[in-house]
Amino acid sequence: MKDTAASFIAKSTIKAADLEHRRKINFNIGRYNAVVPQGKKQFADMAGARERAKNAKWNAIEHLDTYLEMFEQKITARGAKVIWAEDAAAALDEVGRICRERNCKTLVKSKSMVTEEIHLNHYLETQGIESIETDLGEYIQQLDGEPPYHIVTPAMHKSKEDVARLFADKLGVPAGLTPEQLTLIARNKLREKYIQAEVGVTGANFIVADAGGIALTENEGNGRLSMAWPKTHIVIVGIEKVIPSMHDLPLFWPLLATYGTGQQVTVYNTLITGPRQPGETDGPEEMFVILLDNGRTNLLANPATREALYCIRCGACLNACPVYKNIGGHAYETTYSGPIGKVITPHLRGMEDYKHLSYASSLCGNCTEVCPVRINLHELLLENRREAVTQGTSSLAERLAWKAWKTASLNRGMMNMGNGKMKNWVVNKVFKGWTTHRSELDFSSKTFNELWREKNK
Repeated sequence: MKDTAASFIAKSTIKAADLEHRRKINFNIGRYNAVVPQGKKQFADMAGARERAKNAKWNAIEHLDTYLEMFEQKITARGAKVIWAEDAAAALDEVGRICRERNCKTLVKSKSMVTEEIHLNHYLETQGIESIETDLGEYIQQLDGEPPYHIVTPAMHKSKEDVARLFADKLGVPAGLTPEQLTLIARNKLREKYIQAEVGVTGANFIVADAGGIALTENEGNGRLSMAWPKTHIVIVGIEKVIPSMHDLPLFWPLLATYGTGQQVTVYNTLITGPRQPGETDGPEEMFVILLDNGRTNLLANPATREALYCIRCGACLNACPVYKNIGGHAYETTYSGPIGKVITPHLRGMEDYKHLSYASSLCGNCTEVCPVRINLHELLLENRREAVTQGTSSLAERLAWKAWKTASLNRGMMNMGNGKMKNWVVNKVFKGWTTHRSELDFSSKTFNELWREKNK
């Protein structure tokens, strides 16, 4: 616990003072903030659309077992194989088995946060399999040896000059190329890999229960190529991604596009319902769907935190969060950063090691305000804090400090004891946790109670 918390504090302290980092992030989030209002214009009733989306996800999560079994029944009838993975190790074992049986040497992977969650690329490297990221942002991050910075925009913290230098260093191309030239270079490199790959891996934006299909949303076409060109297609998806019906897609696809990138709808939207069928000319020969738990049932088991599973991974809460915009995505040292990451990571990876994330918040509520499915994120951060205390993961010093604060706050006589200087000394010198990273508190010389009594005699 101390190691993860200390590392987070150290990295966030350094990054918060990095003005060049802040300039890049503010520039990119500024562009996002400019286009999202345009995307919202397609909704005649924005509040109503968000409410319908939340209700659909409520229905899906409350009846998760039913909808997942419906999905399995429908997609296996068309020749796909569904695998239930309790944790990351089980999912990786299944991927490894599938790749070994097909003598896979090269694997192409479209953008997927859940594969980052289970560290798929690292595992494949240990198995002697070349795993290539095909999303441009993910490809940039892979070249640089970094994990994604952002749920939707993996290389948000890099400028076009940074990418040009990276390509020159790693790919041996001329320095100072334009974004268009860099994109064409990446395209040519990746096209070769699509042809070579024996296996393609994708995630899924949604599991569509009644259609027995997975829905993919993208802007580059790399997801379709990763799925259709190799003979074997593996889908790895968290169990919470389910939606009840394909009739929900006309709501969720535009909602995800608007809140994710400010578009009315993304360029490529695909519903995949199984491997290539008799008479079809395109698509993989076989398809596997790995349904991953990996701690999600911990959230499901608690009615207070269950709504965190409604998340559609649009990244809007990251773009709205003042903490994220100052410390960046990598300071969190988790797969999912920002407000949603702070809510779910303690349940996915252990409250004791990651409870500190729930305190890295101003509780301004901006994350809740922008969430397209209206998750009460700031309230869930408070629920995590409460859970950490009730589970006994807080330190003795922390418990004693809050007990003293509660006792004093409930006793008017104690609140009126001493002058402002004494209170300043207690808070700023005795309890040093506040002033380690903040300026000192300065209490009024008189309490409001004392001022009120003087004014009203």
